[in-house]
Amino acid sequence: MPTPALFQLIGNTPLVQVTRLDTGPCQLFLKLESQNPGGSIKDRIGLSIIEAAEADGRLKPGGTIIEATAGNTGLGLALVGRLKGYRVLLVVPDKMSTEKVLHLKALGAEVRTTRSDVGKGHPEYYQDYAARLARELPGSFLADQFNNPANPLAHETTTGPEIWEQMDHELDAIVVGVGSSGTLTGLSNYFRKAAPHVAFVLADPKGSILTEYVNTGHVSDTSGSWAVEGIGEDFIPSIADLSGVRKAYTITDQESFDSARSLLRAEGILGGSSTGTLLAAALKYCREQTTPRRVVTFVCDTGTRYLSKVYNDGWMHDQGLLRRAPLHDLRDLIGRRYDEGDVVSVAPADTLLIAFNRMRSADLAQLPVLENGKLVGIIDESDLLLKVDNHAEQFSGLVGATMTSRLETLPPGASVQALRSTLDRGLTAVVADGDAFYGLITRFDLLNHLRRTLS
Repeated sequence: MPTPALFQLIGNTPLVQVTRLDTGPCQLFLKLESQNPGGSIKDRIGLSIIEAAEADGRLKPGGTIIEATAGNTGLGLALVGRLKGYRVLLVVPDKMSTEKVLHLKALGAEVRTTRSDVGKGHPEYYQDYAARLARELPGSFLADQFNNPANPLAHETTTGPEIWEQMDHELDAIVVGVGSSGTLTGLSNYFRKAAPHVAFVLADPKGSILTEYVNTGHVSDTSGSWAVEGIGEDFIPSIADLSGVRKAYTITDQESFDSARSLLRAEGILGGSSTGTLLAAALKYCREQTTPRRVVTFVCDTGTRYLSKVYNDGWMHDQGLLRRAPLHDLRDLIGRRYDEGDVVSVAPADTLLIAFNRMRSADLAQLPVLENGKLVGIIDESDLLLKVDNHAEQFSGLVGATMTSRLETLPPGASVQALRSTLDRGLTAVVADGDAFYGLITRFDLLNHLRRTLS
């Protein structure tokens, strides 16, 4: 069978200079790994790991590729593995973006979701889970990116030489993140020979243990949690070479997500959450310099797989990463505010099919019914089900004839106890004051508010 032409598009990604963000006295360049066919830097190791396993006989025709992944390695393995005719079985933590999971499934990979709140040694920890599957399934090959030397080899033989040539052999520092550590280790191996003066700078999510390890040589007994996907660790991978790291920055989720969004607005580059972490660290490093330096970092993957997270104001608000000016009343608990244009609604003259489609596309169980900017009713899933039942033609009926128009509203100044009373009776709380409609408060909104308050 001929080699898929798509494999020729892996690597040789563009390098662009940041020109519209403050980089101090330095020049900062971005290696656009988002331009790989699978949308991330991990396409490189997907190809390298699979071809190395084929060459030494660990992966045979008809075999199953198994891996624990935060998404991008899985996408690289699925892209290459499926084109080569292998079954691909991936174990992913439950904090992964919906877009990544859907992309994996679209490629034909089988996805097992496991917990993201447990550490190494727990049976539900994603790496232990994948290793167990590999032991149980005959003919399987565990890609094992955290221990597989083919991972850093991909970057030593492709990414490093590309950067060195694209920078015209004028390079002072590279800012990297560490997940499996393949990028850092591979680049360290290459530049140790080609240009040993090049400094490595670590960008590490807050909660990860790696910055502490770089600074002290010790590893904490406990790690924290972070929302950024793909980088940061609660252990030191066996393939990790951190000896060349001259500086390490701890970057909060807030800084990461803000930086990713700023990159899109300023430079038009759509990167993922880990790109935000790298960019935040790179900008800090550049601004701290007193002499000009030429610095490279990465757009690790495309931001299109984070549209429901990083670039979704509602999700950012739910996570406490996008803050409104507090009003100190029930309006602070509303997840989607009408006055901010976040409310999905229908009109009385819309059909039930329109209402159903909007509920489905926005993943909502109820919608406010608005007419000329005024709230006139609520329609929810139970209303639709009672009306339609087994008669699909009823979807052509009008919202106004089906909605609940006798509404219990709460003024913004009502107490949380009053809100709880409304929710405990199985109702969605409607926050309104006269003709002014502010939004709905669901049980999820209240739970999210309590979570943010406690954290």
